This record gives sequence, C-alpha cells and structure tokens, in this order.
Amino acid sequence: MMFGPKISTVFRSRWNALLWAAGILATAYCTVPAADQAAQSEKAKVAASKAEHRNPWAKDTTAAQ
Repeated sequence: MMFGPKISTVFRSRWNALLWAAGILATAYCTVPAADQAAQSEKAKVAASKAEHRNPWAKDTTAAQ
C-alpha cells in the first residue's frame, strides 16, 4: 500500500502535477546534506579512524628487550 494520492488524480490537472513535483523536489532538497557538511563529516571520520588504528602485525616496541 502506498501513501498519498493516486497517480491518476495527481496528473489529472497540470497544477496538481506541478504541486506534486514541487513537493518531491522540496523533499529531496531537505533530505540531501550539503557537500560541505558531507566532506567535513567524512574528514572527521577518517581522522578518528586513523587515530584509533593499530597494526596487529607490528612488532611490540614496549616489550622487554
């Protein structure tokens, strides 16, 4: 079951079709993040993962020699 009006009633009038399309575009505009926000978030994730990363195959330099 789908939400909203039937497609046949939406496209019965040009104005209804334009309002429906405007609603779709507004939804897309409001839900997609800006490129700056996405890049900033990605940089923060990469920096955090590099700080936490530890090579499990590296020699332990703190062991008694």
